[in-house]
Amino acid sequence: MEKFILLFRGGDTHVHNAKDSEEVKAYIQSWDIWMGGLAQKGILAGGDPLQTTGKVIIGKNKDVTNDLLMDGKEMIGGYLLVNANDLDEAVEIAKGCPIFEEDGKVEVRQIQKRN
Repeated sequence: MEKFILLFRGGDTHVHNAKDSEEVKAYIQSWDIWMGGLAQKGILAGGDPLQTTGKVIIGKNKDVTNDLLMDGKEMIGGYLLVNANDLDEAVEIAKGCPIFEEDGKVEVRQIQKRN
């Protein structure tokens, strides 16, 4: 098995702006159900939501900025690490993600093994 990271971009509901409406509670529960299913199958290897604040360090001078990609459609709201046989299987796993209900994106990348 290989490890892949699923990076979640966009969507309207994030931990930092979640409201107590029934609709939002149901949406968050759909994430819990999806991730719980991955865990039961031994696919889920880890993951967490991310804070909306942080720093970016740039270039040789190591300049520090607060300029995270905060546009709602591009903001990385969280990640999961999953086990899959190959990239195609990891993509199929990602297709079950609830973020697509809110027109979000999932970037799927293989974790490179160290020599």
